[in-house]
Amino acid sequence: MSETKKLNIHEDWVVVILGALTIILTLSGLLLPVPVFNWNSITDLTTSVLTASNLEYIGLQFIFVIIVAAFGAFLTGKSVKSAVLTFPSVYILTMIALVLAGNSQVKALNLEAVIFSLAIGLAISNFFKLPEWFKTSLSTELFVKIGLVLLGTSVIFSDVLKAGSLGLIQALVVVLSVWYFAFWLCKKLKIDDELTMMISSAVSICGVSAAIATSGAIRGDSKKLSYVISMVLITAIPMMIFMPYIAAYFHFPQAVTGAWLGGSIDTTGAVVASGSLVGEEALKISTIVKFSQNVLLGIAAFAISIYWTYTQDPAGKDKETKPTLKVIWERFPKFVIGFIGASLLFSFFITPEVNTQVKGSLKNLQGLWFVLAFTSIGLETNFADLFGKNSKKPFYAF
Repeated sequence: MSETKKLNIHEDWVVVILGALTIILTLSGLLLPVPVFNWNSITDLTTSVLTASNLEYIGLQFIFVIIVAAFGAFLTGKSVKSAVLTFPSVYILTMIALVLAGNSQVKALNLEAVIFSLAIGLAISNFFKLPEWFKTSLSTELFVKIGLVLLGTSVIFSDVLKAGSLGLIQALVVVLSVWYFAFWLCKKLKIDDELTMMISSAVSICGVSAAIATSGAIRGDSKKLSYVISMVLITAIPMMIFMPYIAAYFHFPQAVTGAWLGGSIDTTGAVVASGSLVGEEALKISTIVKFSQNVLLGIAAFAISIYWTYTQDPAGKDKETKPTLKVIWERFPKFVIGFIGASLLFSFFITPEVNTQVKGSLKNLQGLWFVLAFTSIGLETNFADLFGKNSKKPFYAF
């Protein structure tokens, strides 16, 4: 055990290693079968989700992710035994969340699995007293950041370039103007710095993923991140439903409606659903605008981390000793390197044919790590922490 304790690689480098290993194994042919979670009725649930073959896929996926989680605990110097003991419970709760989110009526509301995993975790942590060793062995940050590295594999520059220069310029203008206005408004309402950064990124870039990336870049409080993501997912529902009707009332062309939807609605799933309600052209334009914003995520995380170092790091507050490049590098969230590296790899070095073969498996794993992270956040959070007295101002700002 003493030898294990000596190994203590920084968590940000560990997630780059684990993300890179996952990508290498996938490209080498280790394609994990994607479990089915879609169902309409109880009969459908038993005949499609709870079948022997699908449960086998879920089991294979479990073996893969628990090995990754245990290896992550080993590299960061944490107790591998505690990580292995804790993980099965987190995984089972996560599977329940994915099954609930797979219901067709829930999908119609565009409620994502992370909201269910968070709710399940919160319910357990608030009604039952969990052992302290259990809470301390939860690897929330590790799971989130592995998911973010894998998210880079889906940000393909060629998809965005199809929008042309005007589409990219629009996305940039929308992101910068909305981010700055949200930042200014949160400051006016005297919202704390961490929530201000997360809210600004969530409403301007791409919702859940942007909030998670920003929290990683500033080493934010996971409880505050949960609150922001809850707001993103809940407010996306009325926007998704009513914005197409508002566009129709004002007789907006489909292209204009698509650009409006893609630039305004925070989650990619809600953008696709809303664009589908309008028509094919609106769906295409809205998706391209949202993709263009998604590409800016890595750049935004990089810029935010440097800003945070200069304004929030103790060295940054000392006027006589502004952060050096060394300080900035030490504070810089290394998972951003993994994210950008994965995006560059799949944009310029992986053929479209190979990408088509592996993207299903990688996207499934990326989503799984996010849902596992939010199950963990729920298990270590109290309702009073998540929706306390200070929650009203951030909600108004959002």
